[in-house]
Amino acid sequence: MSVQADMPVMRRSSRLSRTMLPYLLSLPALLVCIGILIPFGTAVYYSLQRYRMSQPWNRGMNWGENYLNFFTDSDFWNTLQVSLTYAGLTVVLELLLGLGIALLLQKRSRVNNFVSIMLLMPLMTAPALAALMFKLMTNSNFGILSYFMQLAGFHDFRWASSPDTALLTVVLVDVWVYTPFIMILLLAGLRSLPTQPFEAAALDGVPRLEQFWRITLPMLSPYILTAALFRLLDSIQQFDIIYAMTQGGPGDRLMVFQVEAYLNFFQSTNVGRSAALLMILWAITYVLSNIFVKNWLRLRERAKGEA
Repeated sequence: MSVQADMPVMRRSSRLSRTMLPYLLSLPALLVCIGILIPFGTAVYYSLQRYRMSQPWNRGMNWGENYLNFFTDSDFWNTLQVSLTYAGLTVVLELLLGLGIALLLQKRSRVNNFVSIMLLMPLMTAPALAALMFKLMTNSNFGILSYFMQLAGFHDFRWASSPDTALLTVVLVDVWVYTPFIMILLLAGLRSLPTQPFEAAALDGVPRLEQFWRITLPMLSPYILTAALFRLLDSIQQFDIIYAMTQGGPGDRLMVFQVEAYLNFFQSTNVGRSAALLMILWAITYVLSNIFVKNWLRLRERAKGEA
């Protein structure tokens, strides 16, 4: 009798558990969302303030004056130009190199698998550490890269210490570190493509180059967009490589958003301007990510229609 009396209680407990399960599973996502929104809201609040830590008595809301000042600030427009140029150069070069390497390693073999694993080594290096390593290799007195440049006939190549070559130098470091990331994504995409279209094209005598342009590249486009989006969002927020090598210099040649916000906060103690710079950077990344995601969805729908 006691067992039969306990059955309704057990059924109600089971129904309650099933009802509560979705909420319990979504609790970690809710905690992560809260953890993101609190710093974000704090940054928005500070960006609307006139706030210098060196002048705490002069703190107050200026309701967007920090943003309006950027329109007439040449330093801000230089930062915007440098950030977009750096991001564009690194993403394009890494996509080209990553795609080329992935095509070379597309065939499954022990040698190709071993080479692909070895090529991931730069990705395991901390970007700041890689920047310091390149800083030593480009030293004009004992750097091995400077030695090779002298052998090539460039006896006064100043690398990151010259405004003319500083951008090239940090782009070189970024490409060395992050090209393996693009390579491994595109290699996974290439190896997952169906073989039937290529077999049909080979039977029809279609040249390999035309197969690449007409079959491989369109089918690989979603993977390329995904890799480009990840790298673009990371490149436009670059800090460690640039700060470790030049701290935004020479002058303001490499003054990207993250470096300028850092210097505004810790050197000028201008919290309001620093927060406003980061909010503008967030807006840029939000717009760019939406553009990439919309194009990715369009390519996916077109691929489904063709299938």
